[in-house]
Amino acid sequence: MKRVNCYKCEGYYVTWDENMPHGCRILGFKSKLMPSLSVFRSSGMPCQYFSEKPNKNEKVP
Repeated sequence: MKRVNCYKCEGYYVTWDENMPHGCRILGFKSKLMPSLSVFRSSGMPCQYFSEKPNKNEKVP
């Protein structure tokens, strides 16, 4: 099973909350852990909403 890297997901963001520094815009929550780990721990499945960010270094035609 492949791990989901939240840093590469469009929904991931860093919050200003010191107690809950990781957030997911897609699922609408903040967490102490990476959102994908929270999802896995609660459901037993990898995050189904992962949407990879476009590569900034890639040139668009």
